[in-house]
Amino acid sequence: MQVSREGRWVQQLKKQRRVIREQGFTVVELVATMIIVGILAAVAVPRYFDRTTFDARSYGDTVQSMLSYAQKVAIAQRRNVYVRLNGSSAALCFDAACNSTVPAPAGANSGSATTKAACANNSAWFCEGNPNGVAYAVFPSIGMFYFNALGRPFNSTDTTPVSTFNATLRISVSGGGVTRDIFVERETGYVHF
Repeated sequence: MQVSREGRWVQQLKKQRRVIREQGFTVVELVATMIIVGILAAVAVPRYFDRTTFDARSYGDTVQSMLSYAQKVAIAQRRNVYVRLNGSSAALCFDAACNSTVPAPAGANSGSATTKAACANNSAWFCEGNPNGVAYAVFPSIGMFYFNALGRPFNSTDTTPVSTFNATLRISVSGGGVTRDIFVERETGYVHF
């Protein structure tokens, strides 16, 4: 059976339509993709433009590492290391009046404008000011405590070996809708999230 020229042309056209149909997207697929992209744009993208969220997370990590460092320095140097939490900064000192400051491990603190203002323009001091939009609260409310030579926490007015540091200390760092809790265990001084 012979196929006319016109019949061949119709067969080729059907093949081309099948190929074209297999290469494109359906309207349902395009609409579903647009809905997913819209949801992501409405929910996830604004968080990337709010720096405060990242600052709160970073500052929480910094405070946690400062507390761990304070405990390790106290043990290594066999002396008290005081942690000052005055609401505008977190700082490490070798005495309650902060006349003798703990040097920053990298040789300098962050050097940000808020750190300079809160830390007496001393870039060598291990002291960090709260970033803009970030705050912290301490529970129970204390402004200073220290780690003794064994790494155990004491209230700033305590005398070793008697400690009135009776509860686990919680420091809540918050900003940009994010809250990060740091804990200092009362008996061991273990610092963790």
